[in-house]
Amino acid sequence: MIRKAKDCNIEYREHMRDGDGTVEITNFATAEELNDKGRLFAKITLKPGCGIGYHVHEKDSEIFYIMKGTAEYSDNGEKKTVTAGDVTVCPAGTGHSITNTTDEIVELIAVIVYA
Repeated sequence: MIRKAKDCNIEYREHMRDGDGTVEITNFATAEELNDKGRLFAKITLKPGCGIGYHVHEKDSEIFYIMKGTAEYSDNGEKKTVTAGDVTVCPAGTGHSITNTTDEIVELIAVIVYA
């Protein structure tokens, strides 16, 4: 199967997880296409000042691959800077957030898999 970029579902979430601004999510696959082993495989775009608020992953884990830009990442409450090429892992039972604090766009790939 091949899904062309124009056929990917794009959604916009305001104040995602109580974060600032509006987050753009380009969904690449459905949970069914992930064999119900996960619920998200997507590109997330954060415009300047936008972010995903702090939240805990109870029954799943989330991985971010930063493709473009620089962001502030909360790694289970510890704030760190992430840049293009970095990978973050938020295992089940831990929390994270990400915020674009720069004037440039941040793009990342996000994958959520069930624990």
